[in-house]
Amino acid sequence: MRIKLVKVGNSKGIIIPAALLASCELKESVDLQIEGKKLVIAAIQEPRAGWFDGYHAGADEAMLDAIPINEGDDEWVW
Repeated sequence: MRIKLVKVGNSKGIIIPAALLASCELKESVDLQIEGKKLVIAAIQEPRAGWFDGYHAGADEAMLDAIPINEGDDEWVW
């Protein structure tokens, strides 16, 4: 797709069509990088995104039986 550069003050910009914004999941801010002679615009990756995908709380309940809940106030003996 060919898009004209538009003068914006001392810089230049482009208008990105809404369909491209939606398909690339671009929001209010983007990650802008230069790779060789290419300008790459990418969606910002959220830190820790997907960490809990597929997590089931019941899967760890078996571990709770193995962990002592109350060990008392006694000091540890080494």
